[in-house]
Amino acid sequence: MNRATFAIVPGFLLGCLFLILFTRWIASPNLTVQAAGEISVSPTPTLALTADVTADHEEVGADEECSISPRYPDKVRRWCALIEKYATENGLDPNLIAAVILQESGGNPEAYSKSGAVGLMQVMPRDGLAANFMCKNGPCFASRPSMEELFDPEFNIAYGTRMLAGLINRTGDIREALRAYGPINVGYYYADLVLKIYEAYR
Repeated sequence: MNRATFAIVPGFLLGCLFLILFTRWIASPNLTVQAAGEISVSPTPTLALTADVTADHEEVGADEECSISPRYPDKVRRWCALIEKYATENGLDPNLIAAVILQESGGNPEAYSKSGAVGLMQVMPRDGLAANFMCKNGPCFASRPSMEELFDPEFNIAYGTRMLAGLINRTGDIREALRAYGPINVGYYYADLVLKIYEAYR
């Protein structure tokens, strides 16, 4: 080995190490990711809270079997076991539920929108900001679960998937169901965003 090689090899190895550490840092589940739309995060997510969430719920790592397309980011695929379970129970493609989660929360179970929608699938609860939405006969979301329930990833996926399946059964069309699932007064904009993700990622 000559002197030039002695100078280049350590620099190359340090650069590789930095790149590996940087990509792991970017993929960290503790980083905040905001999906397209009006998603914000509750102000005090902590490392301990994230650890509790991951300990209490089944998740899937990159090395385990998962029917969700590997094109979805790890922050969505980490919920693979729950997505598969409730998608199968409701007769839906897990990739469709993954597309909704990617659009709604980016895979962040603590996501909280400006309109008051909560969790992975951004379901409107009966309390919090959503309690201010009034319909003819009183609060629009009075029959919905609480924010506390919807911040639980398994409960959120189970409820959101069941709700979407019910809308598909009622309308007979995925696009129409997504239109009803999404924000009010955006027409098919939301439905088309989710369907583009679904087509691009599966």
